[in-house]
Amino acid sequence: MSDVDSMTMARRVRAAVMWRSGSQVAAQLVTWTSTFFVIRVLEPADYGLYAMTQVILSLLMLLNGYSFTGALVQAQTIDRRQVAQVFGVLILMNFTIAAIQFVTAPLAAAWFRAPALTDLLRVLAAAHLTTPFVMVPQALLSHRLDFRTQARANIAAAIVSAIVAPACALAGFGVWTLVLAPMSLFYTRALMLFVLGRWWVRPSFRFAGQSWMGFGMAMLVYDVFWFIQSQADVFLAGRTLPPHEVGIYTTALFLAQLLTAKFIPALNEVAFPSYARLQDDRAAVAAAFVKAVRLIMLAAVPFAWGLAVAAEPLVLTVLGPKWSETIPVVRLLGIAMPFAALPIIYAPATNALNRPAVAAWVAGAGALIMPACFLAGVRYGAPGLAAAWLVAAPLLALAATHVSLPVVGVRAPTLLAALRPAVLAGLVMVASVFALDAALPALPPFGHLVLLVATGVLGYGAALLVFARATLIEFFRMLRPAAV
Repeated sequence: MSDVDSMTMARRVRAAVMWRSGSQVAAQLVTWTSTFFVIRVLEPADYGLYAMTQVILSLLMLLNGYSFTGALVQAQTIDRRQVAQVFGVLILMNFTIAAIQFVTAPLAAAWFRAPALTDLLRVLAAAHLTTPFVMVPQALLSHRLDFRTQARANIAAAIVSAIVAPACALAGFGVWTLVLAPMSLFYTRALMLFVLGRWWVRPSFRFAGQSWMGFGMAMLVYDVFWFIQSQADVFLAGRTLPPHEVGIYTTALFLAQLLTAKFIPALNEVAFPSYARLQDDRAAVAAAFVKAVRLIMLAAVPFAWGLAVAAEPLVLTVLGPKWSETIPVVRLLGIAMPFAALPIIYAPATNALNRPAVAAWVAGAGALIMPACFLAGVRYGAPGLAAAWLVAAPLLALAATHVSLPVVGVRAPTLLAALRPAVLAGLVMVASVFALDAALPALPPFGHLVLLVATGVLGYGAALLVFARATLIEFFRMLRPAAV
């Protein structure tokens, strides 16, 4: 790749990051405003029931064909026939799993000992029908690094959902609020991508002899393992604990994973096609990967550890006193989340280098480590599940690092150097917040939260100026508007 091409690619990637992350922030701010309002209206048991539905949806979504759209993004060139074949795969898979979910809903309800799940799951089955009309245009737009169009669709969908959710909650819909709001989001996003993406091909159902199928199958294996490690906690909790306690745990996990579950995957959507464009230049991929780790952890560490040290005033301010049981759970989960972020960052690089088996191996390790730890922790309720993360997340991070770094072409000391600024500054931040918290008198939750957050921001920023001024400058440069 020439210097001119590299500069052009860098500008396109920067613009893509800004559009994807910027739209994600905007959409999430809209969604969170609605979500936190609804949390105050609904009960923990409502969220416990909804979490159980998500286990079933996540299981069936393994068959939704997402892995095959990854092949479209990864490919250097794609043609209309390939798009038609992927579209056909998605239609077959998603219309089939919608039917499976509808028919098997009573069985899932019986497993969780929650009869109300039957009707919830049958209505949610309709969500699968939107998948082909979201994934194909999204993959085509990502291949072109066109995240502006996706941003418009995502923000529009978030606004519609943010209107539907509080309206349903105030109308007394209870747990059905948590079903109807995401359904409105799915259908709005599908419609917007269909219209704005200006795409349409007739689906093809002839798949034999296609090379992209092999890549897709490898990613499907990854998805299966990922489901096991990511849903084992709720699967066990839903069977063992009452809906109230399941709701306590899943709501705490929602708070702790706001960054790892919402923003890092969004950045990965940019990273994957960007790495794929550079796959013939291994040194460029390695450099881009190290930079991504450094900058993402610069945000992940203060968010997660800040959440841990400010858990009490945060929960009381945002969720309200009836959610006070989540405070110790949030603290434990916040400590663990930076470790959980690392395997998520690795996967786009190894997949883009046409080594999806590496991510599948990591997910397989997670499918052993995470359930084993959750099985030990669930007997102690929500705090026990949170404590399990403190063991499982570092173990999985070590396994992922061991197998991923050689593929990307990065040595362990280089990775540690990339992590050092965020970790050192994060420790300074935690110490400064703890010191202030110990000295403060009793305060209203909101005032308490403001003081702790301000101290944490100042402590983290000051530490970065001392330990990693160049990294801080690099981070702010990424935030500058970039021309496409």
